[in-house]
Amino acid sequence: MKRQLVIFDLDGTLLNTVADIAAATNHALRTLGYPTHSEGAIQGFVGNGVSKLLERSLPEDSRTEENVSLLRAHFTEYYDKHNADLSTPYPGIQELLRSLHEAGVLLAVASNKYQSATEKLVAHYFPGIDFVCVLGQRSDVPVKPSPHIVHEIMDKAKVAREYILYVGDSGVDMQTAHNAHVDAVGVSWGFRPRAELQSFQPLGIIDSAEELLHYVQ
Repeated sequence: MKRQLVIFDLDGTLLNTVADIAAATNHALRTLGYPTHSEGAIQGFVGNGVSKLLERSLPEDSRTEENVSLLRAHFTEYYDKHNADLSTPYPGIQELLRSLHEAGVLLAVASNKYQSATEKLVAHYFPGIDFVCVLGQRSDVPVKPSPHIVHEIMDKAKVAREYILYVGDSGVDMQTAHNAHVDAVGVSWGFRPRAELQSFQPLGIIDSAEELLHYVQ
């Protein structure tokens, strides 16, 4: 069965953004006098949106809503200026997106990154790709693993769920697809370990971008 729509997660799936995320997180932490973290540690905090990332980065006794809000202000100010300093598409992603686009497959992005940064990064790194929908985290809209973002994309694309494939690098992504009742494929090159993906029993786990074509045909 040929897929008509492929929905991609952004961070850890299309783009390796961890260096810029870590730089912004540590900038915010330093500004407010908190300990910083290694890039590897911050990679483990990613996946549930920026507020949850910043909450996880704080010492346990400092994880208040007020502190997260203060951190987020400094994070956003820095990240908006530096979110494309070190980030880069994963190998083969540009070619994969072009191949799918040329084959008439609709493409979309569903991210827990806040909306303005999601739009900016997609436009910056994939200017020649016509995405039917690019959605990130917005106020008053539940974040993944809520299926809400997938349902929004389905409504916009007008594609039935059996013709949709969701691609991501984390358990949050696999759970999102499950909650939306669409098939999922995990990518092994992202921020989360392979075992986390396997625990959700996706359609498959791929080790290179071109392998996704086997699941789309």
